[in-house]
Amino acid sequence: MLCVKNYCIVVHSNGFFKTNMQLSTESLETLQLKKFTEKSYLDYAMYVILDRALPFIGDGLKPVQRRIIYAMSELSLSASSKFKKSARTVGDVIGKFHPHGDSAAYEAMVLMAQDFSYRYPLVDGQGNWGSIDDPKSFAAMRYTESRLTRYADILLAEVSMGTIDWQANFDGTLQEPVSLPARLPNILLNGGSGIAVGMSTDIPPHNISEVTDALIYLLDYKKAEVADLFKFINGPDYPTGAEIITPKEDIRKIYQTGVGSIKVRAVWQYDKREAVVVITELPYQTSGAKVLEQIASQMRDKKLPMIDDLRDESDHEQPIRLVIVPRSNRVDIEKMMLHLFATTDLEKNLRINMNVIGLNGKPQVKNLKAILLEWLEFRTILTRKRLEFRLDRINGRLHILDGLLIAFLNIDEVIAIIRNEDKPKEQLSQRFKISVEQADAILNLRLRNLAKLEEIKIKSEQKQLSAEKTDIERILSSKARLKTLLKKEIKQVAAEFADARRSKLIKRQLAVQIDPTSLIPAENISIILSEKGWIRAAKGHEIEPESLNYKAGDKFMSFTRGKSNQASVVLDSTGKIYTLANNTLPSARGQGEPLTGRLDPPPGSSFVAVASGLAEDLFVTASDAGYGFVSRFSAMLSRGKSGKNFLKLPENARALSLEKIKDLKTDNLVIVSNEGRMLVFAVDKLPKMARGKGNKMLGIPAARAKAREEFVVDFKVVPKNMNLKIISGKRHLTLKPKDLARFTGERGRRGNKLPRGLQKVDRLIIEQ
Repeated sequence: MLCVKNYCIVVHSNGFFKTNMQLSTESLETLQLKKFTEKSYLDYAMYVILDRALPFIGDGLKPVQRRIIYAMSELSLSASSKFKKSARTVGDVIGKFHPHGDSAAYEAMVLMAQDFSYRYPLVDGQGNWGSIDDPKSFAAMRYTESRLTRYADILLAEVSMGTIDWQANFDGTLQEPVSLPARLPNILLNGGSGIAVGMSTDIPPHNISEVTDALIYLLDYKKAEVADLFKFINGPDYPTGAEIITPKEDIRKIYQTGVGSIKVRAVWQYDKREAVVVITELPYQTSGAKVLEQIASQMRDKKLPMIDDLRDESDHEQPIRLVIVPRSNRVDIEKMMLHLFATTDLEKNLRINMNVIGLNGKPQVKNLKAILLEWLEFRTILTRKRLEFRLDRINGRLHILDGLLIAFLNIDEVIAIIRNEDKPKEQLSQRFKISVEQADAILNLRLRNLAKLEEIKIKSEQKQLSAEKTDIERILSSKARLKTLLKKEIKQVAAEFADARRSKLIKRQLAVQIDPTSLIPAENISIILSEKGWIRAAKGHEIEPESLNYKAGDKFMSFTRGKSNQASVVLDSTGKIYTLANNTLPSARGQGEPLTGRLDPPPGSSFVAVASGLAEDLFVTASDAGYGFVSRFSAMLSRGKSGKNFLKLPENARALSLEKIKDLKTDNLVIVSNEGRMLVFAVDKLPKMARGKGNKMLGIPAARAKAREEFVVDFKVVPKNMNLKIISGKRHLTLKPKDLARFTGERGRRGNKLPRGLQKVDRLIIEQ
């Protein structure tokens, strides 16, 4: 049993537990643990949804925001008052209405003061309230001062007019408003975001003029569709003036469903005089410092050779001014910017999920029409309550004035009763048939108000109040008049705060990331692979790879010619193939670097060949068991450090090499075994495959190949009219095309023996 103060929980082994508030056995409650936890979590989830994360459709505020604004109004921090320390406001908020941490309340307050976070700020701040680059760089609340903005009057103007419901605060000592009587749909004007349990909300801000025009249209045409409202509200209007480039049809669908995303792009221009690109507006909630870091990172990685320099020239007069300096006037500025839009936060997708707490107290994703209609219902209820409240006040005042008028008509008798009677209130009520309230009002009159002129004032006030009462009663009895009043008030408030749209809706070309290989200069290079698996690249195609310096115990293995903007592939002894970017290879001025630092080959394997080329180039690959095939270079490319299986090997076999085909129709393939047998056949006799084992090239018996008694030493693709040089120890033999004819046969044959003394072949070399 666990007890905390007067609360006890008794847990049983059968999964049940008991709670007891009074520690008496008579009031024990038995509840299954599963049901208790489900209910507790559901209660917590609903608390987070309704009392913390999601805004109410009426005033567009979350509870903490509502409490901050109301607490500031109670402190008389109107737009025309003096600033007060923010710590004073936060103290009142958490002490009277919001029993949470001071930092949570202050951060919510800061957000409402940032003009780059709120389209229409509710708090007017003095001091450091953060910046676009770092919204959370605001000063502590003991340093900043604040008051409400004029816009906050939209939410507070009718608080004391009987328009809203009240509830007890957390300790029951004070009353706080359930919602504020918003005179405009703040839910759309400032939007809101929040994460609850199992749901979230992201409502974008909008322009006051556009929203009020849509409201007035909807009052006249209640059956209007979202497409009709879209004539007035074309899209969100974010605090920062970036461009909205999402097609209008897509935005219309978002407003119809209440969910989607808006693509927002930075505003830039090319300054021809200084030959620089100047960015003047950033997408909503985008940091200029982060954008510059993203661009600088690409420059360090040599992915933006067209950019020479970056500068941040932002100041108080120009909050956003990022300067990009192109390398030369030959740079395609449009193409460069489209690449930056695709790879940095200069273009962002802003999520939209119009999930709000409705008038029924339930969260729901609503479309544009549903939000406007429900807010109009909210506003109609408030207006009717305000008029009824005013009507009650008028009736009460007229009742008092009637009593005062009776007193003035019988002033001498009233004075006599007051002077001579012990209980003048009761006597006045009985004598003149007036109510207790009227009698109290007569008794509270000052002597100076007994003048004849005061009677004229009372009659004048009666006349004015009676006329106002008649107007109110007419409005309350007529839906048309009530609608007219709503229109008039909406227009009046909107005219005070109307401003121009900041986020322009513009059709733009889609962002396209530049292919990194297109940014790399196409220089001739030679790629050299050593026996120990070290690789390097030398400029030019005139390199003699065997003449280069190698590490002790290492020597030349394979080399290929290519371009710096191409890729190379490396084949290992197990038949796996790997891809390398040529521009990332180390320089041949040194001894290179080991491929094991870049790739992840199988244990015990070794690298046997390197090749480079265009996607359509053809290569022959083979195993020393005598099998091989032709494949395109594009089929050999792989992803990742682990490469891919390319050449399927018979048991105990090893991969040999990759040989480029110059002309598939005229090139011959020469293959030689360790027993000195050589076979020449047309390379087009081999099958074209993307991967696999291939067909038999040299007729080595399978048993001898498996036992490693006979195997292929080397093979070469010999172009037409080219010579072949055979290296055997210190001896060598050059065979011309007519000499190679003696070894020509069908693919898969055993081949003919080489001359004595040359049968132990080390390798084959192609010569001019």
